[in-house]
Amino acid sequence: MLYRERTYRNSVATNDLVSFHVSVLETDLFIAADHDLSAIALASVIKHRNYLESYIQRYPRFLTSLQPISGDRFAPGIVRDMIEAGIAAQVGPMAAVAGAMAKFVGMDLLCHSENVIVENGGDIFMNTHTERRVSIFAGESPLSEQVFLRITPAEIPLGICTSSATVGPSISFGRADAICVLSQSASLADAAASRIGNQVKTTGDIKKALNLGAGIAGVKGIVIIMGETMGAWGQVQFCD
Repeated sequence: MLYRERTYRNSVATNDLVSFHVSVLETDLFIAADHDLSAIALASVIKHRNYLESYIQRYPRFLTSLQPISGDRFAPGIVRDMIEAGIAAQVGPMAAVAGAMAKFVGMDLLCHSENVIVENGGDIFMNTHTERRVSIFAGESPLSEQVFLRITPAEIPLGICTSSATVGPSISFGRADAICVLSQSASLADAAASRIGNQVKTTGDIKKALNLGAGIAGVKGIVIIMGETMGAWGQVQFCD
């Protein structure tokens, strides 16, 4: 893995919104909203991290499993959501953690702002009433930040999550530069991106991986980038 400065945080145009950062240990969020909600966002991050940390103390397998685990109807909301996303995508629940944190903090902020975008390590929760243009960061690929998605208000709320085998700390058994998944649930988009990414070891695997992702209930669109090659499926709108 190679470290990359988070220049991809410029990938969503938000000139009409107020942007701010919130960070607690590993959780590092870039947020855009109608006004500065830093204090509320910080409280939300702490709340949901506490839920996760307390659950992991009681059930350590939640942290380490690379396979889906059984549902727990008594677990906190963010935990249940991650378990369900893992079951849908057939991965461990922690494959959904970044998307879930973006989603749950974003949902909390919607009580205070009509427009909310939360980015967490390349995973985005978006609820915006303005059309947005989002670029895909794909490391050293020549297509990195050259591919743009059009996100319309009709699609919100939307999760836009990207997994990579060449950028960042996430576990991947594939070799793709970027697997970008769209879903109404950012948790599911994150988990699905991990599952799909595990399948892509050569450019010849892209079609098979797209077909696999198309079979995950709740996935709306997929973009796969590996080197100079790209494949896409579903409700993906490209723009200049």
